[in-house]
Amino acid sequence: MPRMDATLPGLLTGALLSVATADAAGAEGFSVVQSADRFVSLVDGRELRRFGIRLNVTSEGQIEGQAFGSPVTGEWTWEGGYFCRDLYWGGDDLGYNCQLVQENGDTLRFTSDRGAGMFADLTLR
Repeated sequence: MPRMDATLPGLLTGALLSVATADAAGAEGFSVVQSADRFVSLVDGRELRRFGIRLNVTSEGQIEGQAFGSPVTGEWTWEGGYFCRDLYWGGDDLGYNCQLVQENGDTLRFTSDRGAGMFADLTLR
């Protein structure tokens, strides 16, 4: 099946790691996930969801799932208080990025560029 167009990888990248600029008001109610142990306790055995996206992040450092009908794969590590990942979507390399992770109930917020970039909220199921 052919790709819709060249902008779809950009759309997925935006949906996976950035939908709005992070600012103080946007972070209201969220607390920073301080450690890999806390992060794993949140995601272990659960799925991260957002419209068109379903991901599993394993305690062994793998990322697996689907986004808009194509497979998502990758690897992650916890470095200096950040979730750092390499991500691939349907064969497209979405690159390496370290992200600030915040939690608010069953919502995890991932903010790109070590918390200085854009964010995306994903729901834990």
